[in-house]
Formats: sequence, structure tokens, C-alpha cells
Amino acid sequence: MLNAPEPSPAGRHLSAALILLVALVLQVSVANRLPLPGGVTPDLVLLTVVALALVYGSMTGAVAGFCAGLAADIIPPADHTIGRYALVYCVIGYVCGIASAEMDRQSLVPFFAVAAGALAGTVLYALTGMLLGDPRASWTIVSRMVPLQVLYDVIVSPFIVWAVLRVSRRYERGDRGPSRGDLSVASPARFRAMSGRGPGR
Repeated sequence: MLNAPEPSPAGRHLSAALILLVALVLQVSVANRLPLPGGVTPDLVLLTVVALALVYGSMTGAVAGFCAGLAADIIPPADHTIGRYALVYCVIGYVCGIASAEMDRQSLVPFFAVAAGALAGTVLYALTGMLLGDPRASWTIVSRMVPLQVLYDVIVSPFIVWAVLRVSRRYERGDRGPSRGDLSVASPARFRAMSGRGPGR
């Protein structure tokens, strides 16, 4: 197995918070204003939660998902029941963190995992809207908008994965030397190994 430095808890939390903050700002100020066909935009926050879960594991994914979802629930122009995004992102972050342990090390697997997480999150959000009686979550509207939402998320996902890996790598540099043994699910180096890119490539 490869040897890699484990990020400190403080560095992990700081990098995750920084990444989520940037994703929220970009979502509100840029993504939501894009005049894309279908009236939907890529969900940068959901993609970021999935990428963080794949890098740092299920607990970080769940906490990051809950915090990011709660922020998305209350930041204008939020116009839905508070707690929907918090629930969806928390569940998706936790599940993707668990699934990362089972992924092989093929180069495209992490990117497909992010796309699959985006699909699951979009569908789960639509289902919670149906259960809560949101008129915008009718089957007709959902069946038309979800494919476009997933398409946009898939297009954007490689950039999100690259950004998360880049930032997490910066916070590895100040940690102590490499530790021997198996890589944990929560190691960014393990995620880079799964994507087929070593430090020297």
C-alpha cells in the first residue's frame, strides 16, 4: 500500500469549511444567474459535498453536507422548506463517504462517483419536495428538470473534484511526515490514488 501523510483534524476542518464557503458564494453569485436552458443550474454545493465525502470520509461528508445544506436553506433566494437541503446533503455526504471505501482505483471512478452523488441528491431533493407538497416538485416538472440538472452537474463535476483535491493538498503540507500502513478513507492522498494520479504525475 502507498504511504501518505494524514491531514490533521484542524487542517481538514479548515479546508472543508473554506471549500464549502467558496462553493456557496459561487452558487449564489454565479451559478444561479447562468441563463442555461431549462431554467436549472449546476448544484455546486452538492458536488462539493460529494467530493469532500470522497476525500475525507463519511463523517466529514455528513457534517459538511448538513452545514452546507442548512446554509443553502437560509441564504436568499431560498424559497423552500428549511431543512430540505440540510437533510439531502447530509444523507448524500454520508453515503458517498461510505461508498468511497469500496471504489477501485480506476482513473474515472471518482468522477463518476461525484456524478452519481449529484444524481442521487437531485432525485432525493425532488422526492422530499413531493412529500412536502411543493407545487414545483410535481412529477411532470421533476421528470423534465432532473435530467438537465444532472447533465449540468456531470459537466461541472471534474472541475469541482480538481478544486477540492487542490485545496486539500495544500493543507497536507504542514502535517507531520508520512505514516506507514494502509491509507484511511479520509485521506486525500487515497482519493488521488483512486483517480490514478500520484504525487509525481
